[in-house]
Amino acid sequence: MRFSARPVPKIPRKARNAASPPRSKARALASVEEVARDPAVQGAVVSASAASHYALARTLLEAGKDVYVEKPLALEVAHAETLVRIARERSRILMVGHLLLYHPAVRYLKDLIARGELGDLYYIYSQRVNLGKVRQDENALWSFAPHDVAVIVRLLGETPVRVSAQGGNYLHATVADVTVSTLEFASGVRGHIFVSWLHPFKEHKLVVVGEKQMAVFDDNAEQKLMLFPHRIEWVNRRPVPEAAAAVPVPLENLEPLAEECRHFLDCVATHRQPRTDGSEGARLIRVLEACEQSLAQNGGPIAVRVAAAPAVDYYVHPTAVVEPGAHIGTGTKIWHYAHILGDTHIGAHCTFGQNTVVMPGVRVGDNVKVQNNVSLFTGVVLEDDVFCGPSLTFTNVRTPRSAVPRRHAYEPTVVHTGATLGANATIVCGHTIGRHAFVGAGAVVTADVADYALVVGNPARQVGWMCVCGARLPATVPSAPPPAPATARCAACGTVYQYGEAGIRRVSEGS
Repeated sequence: MRFSARPVPKIPRKARNAASPPRSKARALASVEEVARDPAVQGAVVSASAASHYALARTLLEAGKDVYVEKPLALEVAHAETLVRIARERSRILMVGHLLLYHPAVRYLKDLIARGELGDLYYIYSQRVNLGKVRQDENALWSFAPHDVAVIVRLLGETPVRVSAQGGNYLHATVADVTVSTLEFASGVRGHIFVSWLHPFKEHKLVVVGEKQMAVFDDNAEQKLMLFPHRIEWVNRRPVPEAAAAVPVPLENLEPLAEECRHFLDCVATHRQPRTDGSEGARLIRVLEACEQSLAQNGGPIAVRVAAAPAVDYYVHPTAVVEPGAHIGTGTKIWHYAHILGDTHIGAHCTFGQNTVVMPGVRVGDNVKVQNNVSLFTGVVLEDDVFCGPSLTFTNVRTPRSAVPRRHAYEPTVVHTGATLGANATIVCGHTIGRHAFVGAGAVVTADVADYALVVGNPARQVGWMCVCGARLPATVPSAPPPAPATARCAACGTVYQYGEAGIRRVSEGS
């Protein structure tokens, strides 16, 4: 690019100010320490060289910030596990930028595999090549392959037990420009990954080969996902391939990076566990580290490290199931036949009764009581001190169909601190239950519920107000905003409330 040496004419100050766009409210800070000290910063994104990810993310997590780290989470397993531990101890969001897991093609592929439409899988092949930026602080394996490892592991729902990798160093004696890695899974499926930054053109393709169909995800093509219903028929005891025409798959027009950023902001706002959390990031580092060891041994197979189980300081009944990746706080009790899935976060001193289920992505605060036969579906957030009565029902899709995937249509339900949800109540998704609100037994909530509100019936309607202690406030407190603020004192604990145009609030504490 050429730059002109001609002098730039001066613009009068008034004209320059008039022509300038409005100034951004964004502030520039000189160091990560300044960001960490700033109380106005709730979440931060680490987008820097991979070698600096650990130090930057640790500084921010220890300062109490929610953190979104570009891939990879770190360059060492020990560093990745340290970040996960710090995030868990401080109840902070730790999200990793595995971008392709937010791509509509990958999410559709995951659903296809889960529904068995590809049949038994044989192998997955991924190729990511480019004449791209050549690095010296990391090789092509660490620069390119994290995306492909993340996708293959997510599609199969399992971590490889063994890996092998070979490569070539052409530009630098100790930095591999090309690597070929094989991932072996306990299910018998294999993943093959070829990456290079020394290639004449850019290409990224992912091929999934199954007994019923084959799928091709081509990120550079206009039609991103194609299905090939090829079959292998056995004729006279010999395999005979039968080719079929490709079938394009219509996808939602979503930008993965925008989806990923929106997801992080949503997790910060609701404290929901990210789809790509720190535990998944650490799992990926274990796979890459094993590939690096194999690379150093010219392709010798290396077993993938299994994560060390954290010390358990909570109780799980022998009939209950707690899957790997679930984070459970000190003093929590999980009772008979409960099932806590991975990628969930449960705070300290909670109780989960018989036959309760907690699905991936659910976030539960401290001192929450979930009584028998309650399922917390993906999208549910329970803040501290929430009570869920027996057989309470949550939903996360408004228009479910058995034959139509609706995962993209999940709507969150947030229950704020101190709220009580009565037995057999139903909470329709997409709504918020206010602080210390009270939902009566059997009520069907189809709209947001205000702080301290008492709602009953189907559909639930407000019939009064509740004190933080759980007693009903006197009937003199109106259920609609009065012309002037009104006050009421709880007969049980003496707490005084005031209600006006802005709603109800506590003005003094009781005994």
